[in-house]
Amino acid sequence: MKLKIAIQKSGRLNEQSLKLLKDCGISIDNGRDQLKVNASNFPIEVLFLRNGDIPQYLRDGVVDLAIIGENLLYEKGEDLPFVERLGFSKCRVSMAVPKNEFYNSVDDLQGKKIATSYPNTVKKFLKENKVEAELHIISGSVEIAPNIGLADAICDIVSSGSTLFKNNLKETDVILKSEAVLATSPKLSAENTQLLQKLQFRIQSVLKAKESKYVLLNAPNDKIDEIISILPGMKSPTLLPLAKEGWSSLHTVIQQEKFWEIIDELKLAGAEGILVCPIEKMVI
Repeated sequence: MKLKIAIQKSGRLNEQSLKLLKDCGISIDNGRDQLKVNASNFPIEVLFLRNGDIPQYLRDGVVDLAIIGENLLYEKGEDLPFVERLGFSKCRVSMAVPKNEFYNSVDDLQGKKIATSYPNTVKKFLKENKVEAELHIISGSVEIAPNIGLADAICDIVSSGSTLFKNNLKETDVILKSEAVLATSPKLSAENTQLLQKLQFRIQSVLKAKESKYVLLNAPNDKIDEIISILPGMKSPTLLPLAKEGWSSLHTVIQQEKFWEIIDELKLAGAEGILVCPIEKMVI
């Protein structure tokens, strides 16, 4: 019994996927140009595939699961389920037009030529907005299409927006926000479903740790109740007496997104010697 997982053959998604598996304690020794490799300490086989081919491999049951961009599932695999959002490779699929072009709403795309590598995504978007336009399907550098007269607008992946800026384009409509997800095959066996649950448990522990910080602080005992009311612990903060009479040490976990706001409140409430540590794994 062994899980087969597909990840992108090369690129940023490949690197981040391998890092996630490593953080989950899964040891993969992949040599140069290997397309298939077994983990030495977990029943899983990794297949390195072309990104665009992965949905069909999932559909056919050739692989049990895959780390893939949500945008690709929307384009080629809406019938395929995913069980976990992974929090990396965040981007959006957006429409863009030349900066000097007037654009008020999606209605301005009526009758225009749109270049894209995501024809199904664009067709859905246009249909939802009752707009008819001509599509030019391009593999590769879509951003150049308006500059050479091939299209009036484009639809492509946007991360920072710097590529659009360099090609004198402006983002107009966000069709889809995307990140890496753990997708599964509809033909996943009952035995491998159990293995998937074990893998998910590890992934969730890693992701939870990345979203949190471990905080230790000292406080006078007469400020403990006020400080505890500020601290969001997993259940409640740990409280330990210090050698200095009338003082205690509090230990807790704070979510990354609320971190600075809570730290400011703690200082105002009398907390001192605040120590912040990263969390490698968080098992709940």
